[in-house]
Amino acid sequence: MSRRPILRFPDPRLSMPAGAVVQFDAALAADLLDTMRAAPGIGITAPHIGVLQRLAVIELDAPSGTKIYVNPEITWSSTETTAHAEGSVSMPGVTEDVIRPSQVRVRYQTLRGEVKEDDADGLLSICLQHEIDQLDGVFWLQKLSRLKRDRAIKRFAKLEKNSD
Repeated sequence: MSRRPILRFPDPRLSMPAGAVVQFDAALAADLLDTMRAAPGIGITAPHIGVLQRLAVIELDAPSGTKIYVNPEITWSSTETTAHAEGSVSMPGVTEDVIRPSQVRVRYQTLRGEVKEDDADGLLSICLQHEIDQLDGVFWLQKLSRLKRDRAIKRFAKLEKNSD
């Protein structure tokens, strides 16, 4: 297990759809977890570290534990929506409110290849949608209006410039 470098916005690989996982790799999931914790973050996908595979790791808090989603897909979402501040480990220090469905149902596989389906609401629902978007090549900024997107990009550029 080890931390891996995280791609930074605007790396074009962050906008590329990830391919299905066919060889299940617990080591990659462990690396993602270590990398996410060090970032710090509550969710990360393999594309964040340049591996274009449909693998996501989410850890909201210690009581919830770590959740690993292989080849996840949203099979249902509610019509009710909620706004929540989102950001990315690839764009640290910048957040904006994103409006998403309040509840989702997700079909995925475990690291053993077992197919499961879970319903999620609250923060887990938001995180699942965010990470599955990333696996589909949709960086979170694309969910914002042009004005909010431009403002977020300028804030990030300023943060990056000041960190040099």
